[in-house]
Amino acid sequence: MSDARIFLIDDEEEMRRSTAQALQLFGLEVDTFSSAEDVLELVGYSFAGVVISDIRMPGMDGMTLLQRVREVDVEIPVILVTGHGDVQLAVKAMREGVYDFLEKPFTVQNLAGIARRALDRRNLVLENRRLRAVAGKRDDIEARLPGRTQAMVDLRYRLRAIGTTDADTLVIGETGVGKEVVARALHDISARADRPFVAINCAALPENLIESELFGHEAGAFPGALRPRYGKFEHGRGGTILLDEIGSLPYDLQAKFLRVLQERVITRLGSNEPVPLDVRFIATSKVDLEAEVIAGRFRADLLYRLNVATLRVPSLAQRRADIPLLFLQLVREAAARYLRSDIDVPPELMTEIAERVWPGNVRELRNAADRLVLGLDLKPEEGQAPAESQRLADKVASYERGIIASALAAHGGSLRPVYELLGISRKTLYEKMQKYGLDRKLSSADNDFAA
Repeated sequence: MSDARIFLIDDEEEMRRSTAQALQLFGLEVDTFSSAEDVLELVGYSFAGVVISDIRMPGMDGMTLLQRVREVDVEIPVILVTGHGDVQLAVKAMREGVYDFLEKPFTVQNLAGIARRALDRRNLVLENRRLRAVAGKRDDIEARLPGRTQAMVDLRYRLRAIGTTDADTLVIGETGVGKEVVARALHDISARADRPFVAINCAALPENLIESELFGHEAGAFPGALRPRYGKFEHGRGGTILLDEIGSLPYDLQAKFLRVLQERVITRLGSNEPVPLDVRFIATSKVDLEAEVIAGRFRADLLYRLNVATLRVPSLAQRRADIPLLFLQLVREAAARYLRSDIDVPPELMTEIAERVWPGNVRELRNAADRLVLGLDLKPEEGQAPAESQRLADKVASYERGIIASALAAHGGSLRPVYELLGISRKTLYEKMQKYGLDRKLSSADNDFAA
């Protein structure tokens, strides 16, 4: 598969085939799909192509696909096609960041021209990212997992070291810290980046069909199995399989999965023929799996097989100094996603954001950023005031650190206006930054302080 490609999604086979053939006559490389779900397993932060999709399809429709693709990377061009002349839908799509919107019937020449411009734009985006990395600016990993606290620096270092290998990896962290973001980053910097990334939510698998979902089945394997079906493991061959919340996997199925990990072979239900499986497994967990082993809910041998390479994603409570600038980044991303102008966050709001406790971690902080961009008030449950039992000295220190961090963020990392605004000397500001773990190289844009 070459780098620059068009992913064409349409549930009508004849339309899908004829459009693909016409685009190929214009010299474009096209892969066709009958459902949007299959595409999500192939697009990533390093995806060099363009997505073209019909809007009205069974299952995941084009608008939902647009939202999901932009969650992966806001700068992947998505072109939507409709045959219903829905003006309101077109306006909604434009507001949500679609690259272009076409109404059927359209000329393939027009579609090919739009697709070429979209490919050029995507190529420019990826080239700019590469140039920034060469110039010492933030690379893709730092853009996706921002933060200058030591916990985040260590996480990115370990991720880069593990990512280029084929080692199965266990990612541990609280709800909302970004475990799937870490898993996708591991996939995107590996040699498997252009192969499928299949995410499986172990907690959401239907109990009566879980083996069929994972391993696949032959026709007649059980009542209702009218035709053979690939399982998710087989569908991810050559790529990466993410087992989200692996602690939810039923105990009896854990033994079968352990065999897959060890032998890299699966057998479909109703078959005796082994199927070789070339995949990398990444598992995530928000619970302590060692405690689950003690409680008899998780197999010890499976845990030992998984935790050869382990990444622990810190909670916001473990990297509070990152909160102000992380919030500003999330606000910028939300503004781009909703096509809104850049928003200035008042210093007093930044102070409040820095002081609050975020039990939902980055996910909760992102929701707060979205609400701010949309002009809505923060929900009462978004962020909680610090515990009342906190000592006065700790409260004062937390407040002071929040004031300094928000002032640094508000002034783009420039020190002079910060110490002049706070009425302290430059030396005092340095000492307090060191005391509170505020990185001198931190800034809201490109991690460079102005003097």
